[in-house]
Amino acid sequence: MSEGQKKPKYSATRRLLLKSKLLKKAASMLVAETEEKKREKQRVVSESFPPLKLSGLSIQELQELCKELHQKIDVVDETRYDIEVKVAKNENEIQSLRQKIVDLKGIKRPSLKRVKKTTDDMLGAYTDASKLMKADFKANLKTVKKDDEKREEVTDWRKNVEAMSGMEGRKKLFTAGQ
Repeated sequence: MSEGQKKPKYSATRRLLLKSKLLKKAASMLVAETEEKKREKQRVVSESFPPLKLSGLSIQELQELCKELHQKIDVVDETRYDIEVKVAKNENEIQSLRQKIVDLKGIKRPSLKRVKKTTDDMLGAYTDASKLMKADFKANLKTVKKDDEKREEVTDWRKNVEAMSGMEGRKKLFTAGQ
């Protein structure tokens, strides 16, 4: 055997078995991780916000409690907004750094050009045999036949007006319309 063709250590069935075991283990670890995150979230929420005891409070005490909760909500909203701004700024910075990396590597993305495609080219992209039939889009259009025999010779318009004047001309128009 040459250097490029080495015999694999494991057979294909053994590799498939190992891969399936790894995937099962990863799936179980993922489920355990999500459960742990749920428990951690519940713990943090219960520590940060203990349950309210509203029974036995007067109206004045309830108003004070509402004001205190509103202040806490304002603080949380401010921190949330600050974090969102930082995340957006970091994402923009990451995007610009990625663009710089692409520029430094010398791989330039070509600008896309508009390409005219014929119906055959568009249908050639389909792989399904039923869609490979060539479609002639012009075949479904109505055809209009031009009647050359109805076209009258162009004559002097004054003679035509004189011929149509009076009752005789109106009778000709009436009979031509039927």
